[in-house]
Amino acid sequence: MSNESQDRVQDRVQEQAREAIRGSQGQHRGRQFALWMGALIIGAILGWLGIPALNQLFDFIATVFTRLFQFIAVPTIALAVITTLSALGAKKETGRIFAHAVTYTLLTTICAAAIGLVLYLWIAPGNLPVDLINSGVSNVPQKLEKVTYYDHFLSVIPNNMLQPFLSGNVLSVMLIAAAVGLALAFMPKTENRAVLLKGLLGLQEVLFTLIRALLWILPVGILAFSAQLSAQIEAGVIVGALGKYTLVILGGNLIQVFIVLPIFLVLRGLNPIYVFRKMAPAIAVALFTKSSAGTLPVTLASAEQRLNVHPQVSRFVLPICTTINMNGCAAFILVTSLFLMQNGGFDLSIGTMIAWLFVAVLAAIGNAGVPMGCYFLTLSLMSGIGAPIGIMGIILPIYTIIDMIETAENVWSDSAVCAMTDHDLASELDAQPAPAQH
Repeated sequence: MSNESQDRVQDRVQEQAREAIRGSQGQHRGRQFALWMGALIIGAILGWLGIPALNQLFDFIATVFTRLFQFIAVPTIALAVITTLSALGAKKETGRIFAHAVTYTLLTTICAAAIGLVLYLWIAPGNLPVDLINSGVSNVPQKLEKVTYYDHFLSVIPNNMLQPFLSGNVLSVMLIAAAVGLALAFMPKTENRAVLLKGLLGLQEVLFTLIRALLWILPVGILAFSAQLSAQIEAGVIVGALGKYTLVILGGNLIQVFIVLPIFLVLRGLNPIYVFRKMAPAIAVALFTKSSAGTLPVTLASAEQRLNVHPQVSRFVLPICTTINMNGCAAFILVTSLFLMQNGGFDLSIGTMIAWLFVAVLAAIGNAGVPMGCYFLTLSLMSGIGAPIGIMGIILPIYTIIDMIETAENVWSDSAVCAMTDHDLASELDAQPAPAQH
């Protein structure tokens, strides 16, 4: 047999092997998805039964998983940004990836806030009784009444290297990681730089190994999170006491999730059902953990392993989107601010509302992807202008369900931005994946 014939045979064998691998991976992912859905349903049923011993066990497991996500999230953000910028910082692709990510982030976030404004004007929530507002003051976290947005912005600027990592300040970690990554990209290509990069990439591989292990036991976490939520609903902890206000918030979120973001994907030539299905694990984890930063390890793994996004895109776009792409947060800040100002007797002209739309978008971009981040930001903004913050105490009991849906929406939006950026720049990215690809 000639060498040319042998090469053709080998090529066919390799292609058949790749098809077999893809088929087995598809079957594995199908079983995995079915397992996650089964855990979700079983957990909801067990939580609804209201068995105290089981509920305590589920609370313990949910807390363990939340701590594990927090443990992995901050170093994952830092290493993903550092290694990506160190490789891309001096390349033209960096600016293109960043520009696409920021453009899609701004467009989707403005749309989310605009939908919230339209629903607010249409549904028109009324004012709350004054005595109810006054009673809500006692529920407002007292130490946050005097926190201004200026203080929030100042807290992002790090004054030492370790504190942001110890406190979990995501924005500060991003600033440090971006500075280190760009420094590595533009510093002289010395042996010390190469050794340092090799060590960072090795650490990143260790983190991705831990993430794979976490994904393997994730059904247990989903079972516990689902049972915990079901038990809270059954006990009446989560109630929709504010009626029209809650309808505006949740209605806007659902429109963004099921209509607006799919339209963005379709306009870019992507199948929204396919993208949603591949990113479903990350969206589910976000729903229960209420932290887009904490969900980042699962979001990265889903994007690369299931959606096949190029690592140069996923490891640059997703950490950035975790901190700036806050669709649900922008809508919450706008609607809640308008609701508080309306109850405080502020003059709400159309011009004022539109101005607050952009304030909400900018505030959301500066928000850290942590539980109740939007709540604290809104409280800071409203206390600064003298709005009746007692309403924030009334909102607090129902914020759990709002925060869950908003976080899932944020991660779904992150996934959409990542998928669209990857699709737009597919022909310009390196053929070889990053060293830590798995």
